[in-house]
Amino acid sequence: MMRLALGEARRAAEKGEVPVGAVVARGTEIIASAHNERETTNDPTAHAELLALRRAAGFLDGWRLTGCTLYATLEPCPMCAGALHAARIGRLVYAAPDPKAGAAGSLYDLPSDARLNHVFPTERGLLEAEAASLLRTFFKERRNRRKQASQPREHHNG
Repeated sequence: MMRLALGEARRAAEKGEVPVGAVVARGTEIIASAHNERETTNDPTAHAELLALRRAAGFLDGWRLTGCTLYATLEPCPMCAGALHAARIGRLVYAAPDPKAGAAGSLYDLPSDARLNHVFPTERGLLEAEAASLLRTFFKERRNRRKQASQPREHHNG
């Protein structure tokens, strides 16, 4: 399932989106998949996890995803971790941690916060190196493009 999520992340990168992919599965059955679409849709909430949850709920004709697992290539942010909680997801599996925005173990740990009315198990680090490499490459290329765009061009008179 994580390999499918990585495929979604690659599709995001091809579209200039931050390469994050997500898959919702029930056992071995794939219910939904998605990748980031914030740039494409100009929607700040168009994260891979949210899109996959919406599609899964639509497919299952219900918002409770209790028997499902969400596989994500990056640790969910607070918004996405909150959505997983709201969807009553059964389990979360993610590849790479997000030390700047992670809400499933890095900065916060919403999945295991017993103060909430739903907690769910989380598995961290599945295919982490592959997911992290995809993100590093994407951001390195983006920085290089910005650097080249900001350099003055030489003008030849003649």
